[in-house]
Amino acid sequence: MTSVTSLTDLVHQRLANALSATLPEAGADPLLRRSDRADFQANGILALAKKAKANPRELATQVVANVVSGEVIREIEVSGPGFLNVTITDGAITRNLAARYADDTARLGVPHTAQPGTTVIDYAQPNVAKEMHVGHLRSAVIGDAVVRILEFTGEAVVRRHHIGDWGTQFGMLIQYLDEHPHELDHKDAEVSGEEAMSNLDRLYKAARRLFDSDEEFKTRARRRVVDLQAGDPDTLAAWQKFVDESKIYFFSVFEKLDMEIRDEDIVGESGYNDMLHETCRLLEESGVAVRSEGALCVFFDDIKGPDGNPVPLIVQKSDGGFGYAATDLSAIRDRVFQLKADTLLYVVDARQSLHFRMVFETARRAGWLNDDVKAHQLAFGTVLGKDGKPFKTREGETVRLVDLLDEAVDRATAVVGEKREKVGLTDEEVVENGRYVGIGAVKYADLSTSAVRDYKFDLDQMVSLNGDTSVYLQYAYARIRSILRRAGDARPAAHPELALAPAERALGLHLDRFGETVAEVAAAYEPHKLAAYLYQLASLLTTFYDQCHVLSPDNAPEVVENRLFLVDLTARTLHQGMALLGIRTPERL
Repeated sequence: MTSVTSLTDLVHQRLANALSATLPEAGADPLLRRSDRADFQANGILALAKKAKANPRELATQVVANVVSGEVIREIEVSGPGFLNVTITDGAITRNLAARYADDTARLGVPHTAQPGTTVIDYAQPNVAKEMHVGHLRSAVIGDAVVRILEFTGEAVVRRHHIGDWGTQFGMLIQYLDEHPHELDHKDAEVSGEEAMSNLDRLYKAARRLFDSDEEFKTRARRRVVDLQAGDPDTLAAWQKFVDESKIYFFSVFEKLDMEIRDEDIVGESGYNDMLHETCRLLEESGVAVRSEGALCVFFDDIKGPDGNPVPLIVQKSDGGFGYAATDLSAIRDRVFQLKADTLLYVVDARQSLHFRMVFETARRAGWLNDDVKAHQLAFGTVLGKDGKPFKTREGETVRLVDLLDEAVDRATAVVGEKREKVGLTDEEVVENGRYVGIGAVKYADLSTSAVRDYKFDLDQMVSLNGDTSVYLQYAYARIRSILRRAGDARPAAHPELALAPAERALGLHLDRFGETVAEVAAAYEPHKLAAYLYQLASLLTTFYDQCHVLSPDNAPEVVENRLFLVDLTARTLHQGMALLGIRTPERL
C-alpha cells in the first residue's frame, strides 16, 4: 500500500512552516479549510494576531512572504481582516491523483489511522422465534457500514450480535414443543429461511393460544422457565432447537441484505448467563448498587420519574430474576476484560437511550469503563411510511423485513429491465443487477440520513435515477465503465503538465478528499457523511461530462488519456466508497 499525503496536508504543512518562520514561538495552526473563494482558506492568523497583539492583515502579509510555494501553491492572497486564500497548481492536483491511482490496492493511497484500537460493535440484534421486521433494518445496515468503515481505517473490529434468545417466553415454547414433538421437523434436508420462520411462527402462535387459555399448560410452561435457568439438559436441548431454527431464518434475511453475519459473532443474551450473579455481587460489594424493596438497584441524581422520585436501573428483581441491565453489564465486563476492547459501540434504537445511559454510568462507577475504555450508543431513529407515521401495513401490522426487501428488488429489477435493450443486458444480468440496485436503494436511503433522524421509506424515490439515490451513483459508475470499454487504444494516463478545466479541477480536488472524509466518518460513526461525499462526487462527475468531453476526436491524445485517468479514478473511488456502505456497483446498468 502506498500512503499518499493529501493536498490539504501539503498546503497545511507549507502554511504552518510560514507561520513558524514569521512567529517562531507561536506553534500555530493555520486552520485550513476548503473554500468557495479559492481552493483553501486559512483562518488561523486572526487568533494568532490577537495573541501577538499584531495587526492581522500585516501579519498575514508577512506570512505570505514566507510561504514556499514551489510546485504546490500557485497563488496566495490576503483577504478580509486577515484570511489567506490559497489556490494550488493544476500539476499538484494531477500528481496527487496519479499517486493515488498508482496504489495497487483498493485503498487509493488512503493511510490507516495512526493509533488503531479495538472496537466491539453490537448490531443486528433479531429475536429468536420472532420475525424480523422493518425496525431491525437500521441496526443491521448502519452497523454493517460502520464495521466496514472502521476496518478500512485499520481498527480491529469484533462484531457482536446480541440476539434475544433468553427469557420467560421460552418456557411456553419449549413446553409446547415437548407436547408436540414434531412441530419443528423438516420435510427436506435443505430448509429455506421462509420455511424455518413459518414453522416458528406457527408454533409460537399455537403455544401462545394454549398459554392464554389453559391454566395447567401455563403452570407447566412456567416450570419450564425454571428448568431452563437451572440448566436442565433436556430443556436446554429443546431451547437450542429454537435457536438453530431461527438462525436458518436470520442467515437467509442477512444474505438477502447482502451482509455477512458469522455464527461465531452471534452471542445472545444467553451467552452472559454464567456471569450474572458475579456482576450483581461486584456491584453490590462496591456500593455501586444497593438493595431497595428487595431489588438490586442503581440510583442516579439526574434521572427522575414524572412524580419527581428517582428512577433506578434494576439489575436484579426482588424475585431474584435478572433484567436486561444485568445482561448488558455482564456483556460490558466480557467485552472489556476478555475481548480487550477500548471502544464499545451499540447500534440501538434511540428509544433505548435512557437505558444505555444508565448502564454506561453504572459501568463507569464500577470502574469497567474509564478514560481508556469508552462506550457509545449509536442511536438511530424510526423508519416512517410516506405519511410520516411509523411504517405499518394497510392492516396496521408491522412490516415484515423480507417483504420490504423483495418489493425493493422487484421495483429495481423493473427499472433495470427498462434499460436492458440499450445496454444489452442478459436475463441473468437483469436479475443480478436488480438485486444489487434494490438492496442498494434500501441501504442508501437509510445510510444517507443522519442515523439519529427518522426517515420516510419511499420505494418510488429510492429506485429513482434522479436525485440523491444509490441508483444515481451506480449509474455514474457504470457509465464510466462503459466509457473505458469504448476507449479503444487510448489508455488512462496522468499528464501533470496539462492545464485543467474548472470541472476537472473540481472533480480532482474532491477525489483528494476521500481519505479525509473516511477518517471523519470513522471518528464520529457517521456513514451519512460518506454517502453525501459520494453523491457530490457523482454530481461533479455529471458536470464534468457536460463540460469536458472525454473521447472527443477534437481532443489531443494526452487530453483523452488524462480525462480517462480522471474518470477511472472516480470510478474506483465510487466503487470503494459504495463498498464501505455495503452497496455493490454493477459494471453495466
